[in-house]
Amino acid sequence: MIPMPLMTLNQYVDSERGSLFGGARIKKQATDTAAMFVQRAMMNGVKFDWGKPLRFDWYWHDRRTDPDNIAFQHKFVFDGMMVAGFLTNDNWDNIVELRDRFFIDKANPRVEVYELDD
Repeated sequence: MIPMPLMTLNQYVDSERGSLFGGARIKKQATDTAAMFVQRAMMNGVKFDWGKPLRFDWYWHDRRTDPDNIAFQHKFVFDGMMVAGFLTNDNWDNIVELRDRFFIDKANPRVEVYELDD
């Protein structure tokens, strides 16, 4: 579980256009946040068998943001997993299928990542 919202694609694009280093700064912050929560999960014994489908349950605070604008954050989550040492590489060998589901939770926006058995 990683608290959200880290950002939307539109916010990221705006930061890229607004400053030479704006996008890089935001990407680092989002990756570091993801890495911190992945490290906590690892300390609690969470493990994945890489090469299996992954499900992302995105809990957003409202319906004003399109789901694809939210799900672009896969990149930050996977980069955070690599920084934390949970994932060696986010390449084709490890990431074979992604399934996204979207929900509203005004009080607790977050993303939950699960390994699927099928």
